[in-house]
Amino acid sequence: MVVDRRHDHSFRVPWPDLSARLGTPNACNDCHGDKSAQWAASAIAPWRGANRKDWQTYAEAFHSAWSGQADAAALLAVVAANPNIPTFARASVLTELAQHLSPANINLARSALADSDPMVRIGALDMLANASPSQIWPLVAPLLTDSNRGVRIRAVALLAAVPTASQPPADREPFERVAAEFIAAQRLNADRPEARSALANFYARRGLVSDAEAEYKAALRLSLQYAPAAINLADLYRQLGRDGEGDGVLRAGIAASPRDAGLHHALGLTLTRLKRPNDSLDELRRAAELEPERARYAYVYAVALHQAGRAGDAMEVLKKSLARHPDDRDTLLALVAFNRDAGDIVSALGYAEQLNSLAPDDPNLTRLIQDLRNKAKPDVP
Repeated sequence: MVVDRRHDHSFRVPWPDLSARLGTPNACNDCHGDKSAQWAASAIAPWRGANRKDWQTYAEAFHSAWSGQADAAALLAVVAANPNIPTFARASVLTELAQHLSPANINLARSALADSDPMVRIGALDMLANASPSQIWPLVAPLLTDSNRGVRIRAVALLAAVPTASQPPADREPFERVAAEFIAAQRLNADRPEARSALANFYARRGLVSDAEAEYKAALRLSLQYAPAAINLADLYRQLGRDGEGDGVLRAGIAASPRDAGLHHALGLTLTRLKRPNDSLDELRRAAELEPERARYAYVYAVALHQAGRAGDAMEVLKKSLARHPDDRDTLLALVAFNRDAGDIVSALGYAEQLNSLAPDDPNLTRLIQDLRNKAKPDVP
């Protein structure tokens, strides 16, 4: 259940072939622990048929998204567009699509915002979380008057960064009314660090810096282990030019949660801005070691190594990360650039072509590959 490793009280239909492919648990092997998932899948096939069609079909989409595979956006979009999928799954894939928002799938969010189920409407709002609030205002503002309070307050949080003076006059009154609802909802749960931090995020987007700082500090007083509050407070201090205070906040968080990779990563970035490169490298390395599942941590560490003149070490970090995340675009781009800068055009070209298999319609990448091929001609028969 994410927070704690305990049962979620559900009895799920066994699907051991998914276990064999994706590593998911199944009830068969909970009892037959001495057997493999493939054994269980083979045993079930004669009973129900090898190609059962009566079970959920969204596990592959989540697995692809969580493992950073190139087909994640396409698989998630198929699930999101299927009205026969359970609403909780559709809402969840819409949330996952926030990392893959593009002109090609924006219409999924548009249609889901009008879905009859509020859970799906909230998922559609989550999908737009990384978009510019001013650009999505026409899409989101109508939900300020939604019949469901959960939808309304998610919409107002999404639009909070748009200054009142820039809001359409007709939307200002609904915005202020729902903003009050949002604040009241967080105040109701003021004994939880999550609520105090959510309120701080809202104040920060509204430009209410002192209020945001006070709420982040309140969240950390409730639980110093709540890392998002420490990371966001340090980022607020970054925006205010107060990185020294951010350093202290993050170190206090690390003292309470020494194995939180996010805290180490944030401290590494803070130390970079404080012109302490050696200390920064130590923190960025620690983050990458603690959470190798996050390709971003290894990528940032490698870039820092490269900037420190340790190009060989940087490429080793990237290669190890690529073995775990073969479809990560940033890792591949860095390997192209670092190898090209080191004069290894053939290796740079290989990584560029690997990247091209993930994004074959990128004109900039096509030009880069052609340029590398031209440079590699003397070395390639």
